[in-house]
Amino acid sequence: METEVKTTCPYCGVGCGVIAKVGDDGRVSVKGDPDHPSNFGRLCSKGSALAETIDLDGRVLHPEIAGQMASWDEALDLVAEKFADAIEKYGPDAVAFYVSGQLLTEDYYVANKLMKGFIGSGNIDTNSRLCMSSSVAGHRRAFGSDTVPGTYEDLELADLVVLAGANLAWCHPVLYQRIAAAKAARPGMKIVVIDPRRTMTCDIADLHLAIRPDGDVALFMGLFEHLIASNTIDQNYIAEHTGGFAEAFAAASALSFNQVLELTGLPAMQLREFYRLFATTEKVVTCYSQGVNQSSSGTDKVNAIINCHLATGRIGRSGMGPFSLTGQPNAMGGREVGGLANMLAAHMAIESAGDRDRVQRFWQSPRIAAEPGLKAVDMFRAVADGRIKALWIMATNPVVSMPDADAVEAAIKACPFVVVSDVLRETDTTRHAHVLLPSLGWGEKDGTVTNSERRISRQRPFFDAPGRARADWWQMAEVAKRMGFPGFDYLSPADIFAEHAALSAFENGGNRDFDIGAYETTATAEYGALQPFQWPQPAGATPKLTRFFADGGFYHPDRKARFVAIEPPAGNRTDSRFPLTLNTGRIRDHWHTMTRTGKSPRLSGHIAEPFAEIHPRDAIEIGVAEASLVEIESPHGKVIVRALVTERQARGSLFVPMHWNDQFAAAARIDAVVAPVTDPLSGQPASKNVAVRAGRFRASHYCFAVSAAKPRYLDSPYWALARTNGGWRTELAFDLAPDNWVGWCRATFDIPTDLEPLGYADQASGDLRLAFFDGERLLAALFVARQPVAVARSWAISQLTAEHTNLRKRFALAAGRPGADKPDPGATVCSCFGVGVNQIVAAIRGGCHSVEAVGKELKAGTNCGSCRAEIGGIIDGCLAAAAE
Repeated sequence: METEVKTTCPYCGVGCGVIAKVGDDGRVSVKGDPDHPSNFGRLCSKGSALAETIDLDGRVLHPEIAGQMASWDEALDLVAEKFADAIEKYGPDAVAFYVSGQLLTEDYYVANKLMKGFIGSGNIDTNSRLCMSSSVAGHRRAFGSDTVPGTYEDLELADLVVLAGANLAWCHPVLYQRIAAAKAARPGMKIVVIDPRRTMTCDIADLHLAIRPDGDVALFMGLFEHLIASNTIDQNYIAEHTGGFAEAFAAASALSFNQVLELTGLPAMQLREFYRLFATTEKVVTCYSQGVNQSSSGTDKVNAIINCHLATGRIGRSGMGPFSLTGQPNAMGGREVGGLANMLAAHMAIESAGDRDRVQRFWQSPRIAAEPGLKAVDMFRAVADGRIKALWIMATNPVVSMPDADAVEAAIKACPFVVVSDVLRETDTTRHAHVLLPSLGWGEKDGTVTNSERRISRQRPFFDAPGRARADWWQMAEVAKRMGFPGFDYLSPADIFAEHAALSAFENGGNRDFDIGAYETTATAEYGALQPFQWPQPAGATPKLTRFFADGGFYHPDRKARFVAIEPPAGNRTDSRFPLTLNTGRIRDHWHTMTRTGKSPRLSGHIAEPFAEIHPRDAIEIGVAEASLVEIESPHGKVIVRALVTERQARGSLFVPMHWNDQFAAAARIDAVVAPVTDPLSGQPASKNVAVRAGRFRASHYCFAVSAAKPRYLDSPYWALARTNGGWRTELAFDLAPDNWVGWCRATFDIPTDLEPLGYADQASGDLRLAFFDGERLLAALFVARQPVAVARSWAISQLTAEHTNLRKRFALAAGRPGADKPDPGATVCSCFGVGVNQIVAAIRGGCHSVEAVGKELKAGTNCGSCRAEIGGIIDGCLAAAAE
């Protein structure tokens, strides 16, 4: 019997509703939930492909101790013993939890309660520190609380949407589509994108400000001064609801317009136009994300933005306000329960003696953390220098995602006792676990998440737990009980959620923003049926769409907001040794460290290997040609990635994605290059402004291969793997080529010795082609050249699932040339329908001159819409070329 379950997407902070349908045969399909108020049925490419990522391949299905299977009792007893021993010998600060925005709120709640309330240390921090902690710090400085004032609806109601450091088209695609639809319905709506790169989000922008790295503080300080000079401030709002205005104005007015031009690198006309738009438009929303947060001045950037909204009173009203876009599905839930080292549960302050007493009394705990714990970067430094003796890592992969990642790996490797809870057995982090615990994955988890607009939704299971995998909250509760702590006898996540809701209401009385007391008596049945709702929801209140601060009511003791006087940060970090600026970030179809999206062939179809965007002039100067390989190096590490030469990138800067790890590439963990420089207030790493140098990787031979079996024994300086339908694709480069290519293929692709290849070798050019068949089935094909291999990759990949009965076609495969009856679709643009660039170009030449026309012809862009901006760019390029 088919079943349908309403749940929530496990990717970004948009928090889209998903309907998972499980067929009689156990197969799963997913679609957007048309009733969910975050997405109204829309899904991005990653969400659409969720069903392709939930197999059991590579899953850890039972506890392991030192790599050997163990029972839950053995594993949990050992964890409790080791943590208790470290605490007894060295004190509570000798242990730490490093958790994740991938956890559900119930998991987060138990972890924070155990560490802060019973172990008595603040040493619990989260990978959300890497993406949104500067927003938290900025909110708390300005508002007295970590409050997101607005709603998603405001993005559609605004007359001006400012997107600062936020590539929505790729990182929050559903919000991008909502804004794009609103602009199409109201063409007078204006969009400003502030980003050093010309990203796909610029497709809907009226103005793109290609700002210098970390120029945002100066930009918004200049805007603040302009708003005052042009008399577009709200003096009544400032007088009644804020403090610190004079000091903030004095700091901003000390910065001249020419200094703003210098620090931002923007043309005067563009700067004036942006300031004019902001000053003359009442309904303004400023959305910001990692480009603002991931900076050594991230908190100041946030407050510079908030200052402008406070000065104009454009906050908490329909279509206006500052809006922080979180990166992970439950970064907000982690903030609500105190998952950051410097926060208590329920948005209470760890530095407040009254709040500490309140939480301790509610939990009836023997102790409470007396001060903030170690933030992520400092936590791993403490692991490295031996202060932390026992470390529990949950649902995250810091060996890939932390700055100075090689040093982080060395620290974890040297730590006396490491526990890792994960769904996959082999990650860059699990390889260093003394105890590996099998956790539940998406489709098995049961709990809640909170999205960027403060909306709490259920994540519901539609699969039974595989093997011996158990929920993260259960693992921690069992360890707590073994350590002798009361208060962890939860029977279900519903029990935890009800306790979490009760704590939010405990001695609140409207003094704290976070209050979901309406749900403190939630029973299991009610929890199962829980509908998405936005907080606050105090007991007795009628559920409604909520905005904060239109009439003041901030959470400082005087209930007024604070303007923050700030200064622009120091100059560029580059120098003669490291003259380029590295910017890291996400791409459209992959997520974090690829442990989930790497399972999907279609999500790897768009971009299948790590790359660096380089401006053409910079490429010439460092001797890097299109599609060749580039080495990028800092004092902390080095990577080798593919060169993508493009004018979208600003001169002097490089962009490299954060996703690739040691399971999918030879040397592409870009955070190994990133320095452990952090914002002094938030502790958030500066991942967008890293001084590096770059140069050509001199390869003797480049290779492209498709194979039915996963390649093994890869030992070349550069390789990158990606799943395909029917097998794998591999890009390689050698500084010293193998002596025997046939033997190398047999060992790498598991080819039987009795199968001989078809192919040829050209000694003069260095080109070599080999194809191995087992009957009608292609086992592997290898294409070798002294330059980047020119082969129709999409067509070659398709041959893994084709029948090869015709000898002539086998030779065509060896030659790397599709026949006239099988044209090469080109690089994938639309992941949902597998539409390639060559197909789109052909449709344009056939008269499809709009995104809608291409969609009607090929379906491209008609599902999730994430590729619409890219299709639009292809259309513009083709029409421009035709007009020349």
